Amino acid sequence: MKALYRKYRPLSLAEVIGQEQVTVPLSNALKEGKVGHAYLFTGPRGTGKTSVARIFAHAVNGFSYKLEDDYVDIIEIDGASNRGIENIREIREKAAIKPTQGKYKIYIIDEVHMLTREAFNALLKTLEEPPAHVIFIMATTDFHKVPITITSRAETYNFKLVEPEVVLEHLDSIAKKENIKIEPEALKIVVRRGGGSFRDSLSLLDQISHLSTDLITTGMIEEAFGLPEDKIIDDVIQAYIESDVVKITTLLKDLYSRGVKAEIIAEEMITKIIENPNTPALKLLNSLPEVKAPFAEARLIYALAATVPTLSRPATPAPSRPATPVSPVSSTISPKKADLKSRISDILGGEVESYGGGSPF
Repeated sequence: MKALYRKYRPLSLAEVIGQEQVTVPLSNALKEGKVGHAYLFTGPRGTGKTSVARIFAHAVNGFSYKLEDDYVDIIEIDGASNRGIENIREIREKAAIKPTQGKYKIYIIDEVHMLTREAFNALLKTLEEPPAHVIFIMATTDFHKVPITITSRAETYNFKLVEPEVVLEHLDSIAKKENIKIEPEALKIVVRRGGGSFRDSLSLLDQISHLSTDLITTGMIEEAFGLPEDKIIDDVIQAYIESDVVKITTLLKDLYSRGVKAEIIAEEMITKIIENPNTPALKLLNSLPEVKAPFAEARLIYALAATVPTLSRPATPAPSRPATPVSPVSSTISPKKADLKSRISDILGGEVESYGGGSPF
């Protein structure tokens, strides 16, 4: 089987999924012949910024867009590895040369926010007085890092994560075309792990398509991705709400013993809480994003135990016992470090300091 993304990647603006706020105005600009000299595509990774840039570049010049295309008038540049002033000066010099095949010479600069300040200044000079035959299409995941002098001279289009229902519908269609038999709930997990990126979701479907020539089940997906069962995540959240530290300890210890990483548990919990918000569990959104290496396991226990009433200390601690919180949650309600350290050590099966050195606090 060919890589699914290569096979089902969009080749026209009409085929781009879930980005109508971008594709409709760009299509209208093409129809009306009102094409700008500079565009800035911004949004999360995997939402189609570079793909749309390529499609648009081909459409502007009337080229047929295929994966194997290699038109000299469409130049792609990685801003992360070509970020210096000399790189931009070279672009400026070559931009002055008229296109050889199409009407426009089009530069696609990916991750444009990686350019140095000097490089941005050099690019600005070209954007201020661009040659009539040149179009710049810049893409970035970090809009705030692009100077306003650049953004003010470009038409900005914001890409967004695609709604799960939209991704699910398309993945289901592709799975049927490729004869991939998969349980509906299992496919939902693939969509959730894709995080709103059609590209990432399709890559994951490609990855798990070999798990079985028969039916791919939810259990297979969870094992392949190293995910905890949905019910266990629900149980952990409920134990937190009920301040049941013993149950939290038991559940997490079982998950750790099965090789489920703390970062994955935290990520699944965040997803669950956002999908089904309730006042007690929402507090966890302050601290769960902090669950990462080093001490990921300890940080997760700390996040869950921080608001358990039986472990909380007075609102105003004694000056002789200062504490440095690791998350916004602990700044309001902090557990007694000695008691909490004992519980964490019990879960991890050893002293906290032996778990990578240092302290998670």
